[in-house]
Amino acid sequence: MTENPWTTRKIATIYENPWIRLEHHDILNPAGKEGIYGKVHFKNRAMAIIPIDEEGNTWLVGQYRYALDEYAWELPMGGGPIGLDLLESAKRELREETGLSAQKWTEIMKIHTSNSVTDELGIVYLAEDLSQGETEFEETEVLQIRKLPFSEVMEMVMKGEITDSISIAGILKAARILGF
Repeated sequence: MTENPWTTRKIATIYENPWIRLEHHDILNPAGKEGIYGKVHFKNRAMAIIPIDEEGNTWLVGQYRYALDEYAWELPMGGGPIGLDLLESAKRELREETGLSAQKWTEIMKIHTSNSVTDELGIVYLAEDLSQGETEFEETEVLQIRKLPFSEVMEMVMKGEITDSISIAGILKAARILGF
């Protein structure tokens, strides 16, 4: 069944900031019974970038993630405002977080990060033909950058050392595409 079996009766904004909006929905569920649904609406599209050099190396970014209360290694990533060109946002994020620029960009996947409670959409790009410049960290970023063979990054995914969903999905898809 591809038609929407849910009926939305009322939507109320519970909380909003520059990045998200939390909504309370009064609904009729597919059985026709009254219920509620909570939704987190993201005001940006997520994007992750897998930079790959000629030797098969890639870059990871490490940072303390406030919401998780733990340190995380992940792909260079960020958010692009809805309505703006996402590829341009991805180029900006790669440059800001790693200092890298790429001549070749390939979108390799779209991913919904948690489709039961949020409408967040993520895009993963493969970035090739790289050149190194200077990083431009944002004021909220205290980042470590690691250049690693892609095979080591795959091992980090398999050992559970990378837990970010967009990073994991992107790395696994890139491994398939690149023949790792």
